[in-house]
Amino acid sequence: MTLAVLLAVLVTLLVGWLLLARSLRELLDRRLGGVEEKLDHRLEGLDEKVDRRLEGLDAKLLSSQQSAVQQTTQIVERLTNIDGAAAQMLARANDLARLEQVLRPPKARGGFGELWLENLLRDRLPPSAYQMQYEFKSGERVDAVIHVEKLVPVDSKFPLPNFEAMVDAQDELERQQFQKLFARDVKIHIDAIASKYIKPGEGTYDFAFMYLPVEGIYYELVAGKTGALLEHAHERRVFPVSPTTFAAYLQVIAIGLKGMEFEQNAHEVMAYCAALRGDFDKFRDDFELVGKHLGHAHGKYQEAEKRLDRVDGKLERAGNMELDPVAPTPLQPELPHADAA
Repeated sequence: MTLAVLLAVLVTLLVGWLLLARSLRELLDRRLGGVEEKLDHRLEGLDEKVDRRLEGLDAKLLSSQQSAVQQTTQIVERLTNIDGAAAQMLARANDLARLEQVLRPPKARGGFGELWLENLLRDRLPPSAYQMQYEFKSGERVDAVIHVEKLVPVDSKFPLPNFEAMVDAQDELERQQFQKLFARDVKIHIDAIASKYIKPGEGTYDFAFMYLPVEGIYYELVAGKTGALLEHAHERRVFPVSPTTFAAYLQVIAIGLKGMEFEQNAHEVMAYCAALRGDFDKFRDDFELVGKHLGHAHGKYQEAEKRLDRVDGKLERAGNMELDPVAPTPLQPELPHADAA
């Protein structure tokens, strides 16, 4: 009996345990199902966020690629332009080299200096204000003269070889040697201009310009170690000028020419006004004479009008007179004298 009760209790416990296990399993399944759904929702949200992030990254990567392509294209274009500019610089360098070869002969340098001088004068002054290749009575020809009441001689000089050798010298001793040669060349040019072209007796001023077509040569003459040459030039009344400084001189000369032209026009206007004043005085004399004649004629007219009134009265009285019974003819009225008319 006790054994049966124990078996019944064990069976009851076993059944209760099984029922409890099944309940717990169902509860666990429900809990796990809710967790799986939440995990699924979260994973879906994460997938959407990741997709959006990836789309944004794709757009940024595409924009970056496009920008990189544009920058690469611009770099290629700039490199192409740089290549073109380098080619142009190389061509200019070749041109300068050829020009340097052309300027080696002294006559070629002189021709180029005269050409540049003429272009500068043409750009700054009217054609009537200068003359190229002006010849003096001695037969000497100066490159140009400027007409400013008197003549301003301008001669172009191009002392290039020794200047280039001085610039390209490798050591100080060699540089000093070419400096002396350059100073000798410039001094010869200064003395030649002073003796040949400064001729006040032929209408020039007591000074002349020495035109140096290269700024470097002018700078060396004015501010270099050969500065004593500038004092020598001023003593000989020869003033060195470069393209830049001579352009400034010409601008001042052009302003002065305009002032002289204005003054000349003022003199012409004053002379015209004086002539007009004389004509007006003559007209006034003639007008006064005509006025006198008109006044005299007006007086004569008034006298004639009075006499006409008297003659008219006499004619009226003669018409009213009776005939004479003895003489059938009417009485003759008294006629005015001939001078009364």
